[in-house]
Amino acid sequence: MRIRIEGSDLPGCRGGAEADALRRGNVHVGVQRRTEVIDRFPADTASVSWEFDVTSREVDDLLDVGGPYVHGRPGARFLYLNWGTVDGGTFHGFRRAKLMFGDIPTELLRAAHDGTATLTARLGLTDAAGGPRCARVRPPDITWTLA
Repeated sequence: MRIRIEGSDLPGCRGGAEADALRRGNVHVGVQRRTEVIDRFPADTASVSWEFDVTSREVDDLLDVGGPYVHGRPGARFLYLNWGTVDGGTFHGFRRAKLMFGDIPTELLRAAHDGTATLTARLGLTDAAGGPRCARVRPPDITWTLA
């Protein structure tokens, strides 16, 4: 199953002290693959996207997902977007956003499993206080579609 995550409204693009601190601190956001954060983008990038494959299979009449980008136990699987500073190529994480497979409408997840369409998540990456979005991201702050 192909997954695409599209992020917009990154916190470093805004004005103010929080955005200035993110830019000065060389803050980046990336997707977590196993324990490594890859495909990192600066917090002042206009928009970001990640695209990768996850496995999907039937287990006891339920759809389960897996692979190196998928975290959590069966029935509570999720993807991580990690925020951190980059110093000489080393990523030092300080926040994570959790995108839960359980928040994807069942019919969309099933259609992505059964077909060839890409399951696409769209979300803003700035929280209400102007910082990096973290914790569990729930609809309507994230939308899932097939493309």
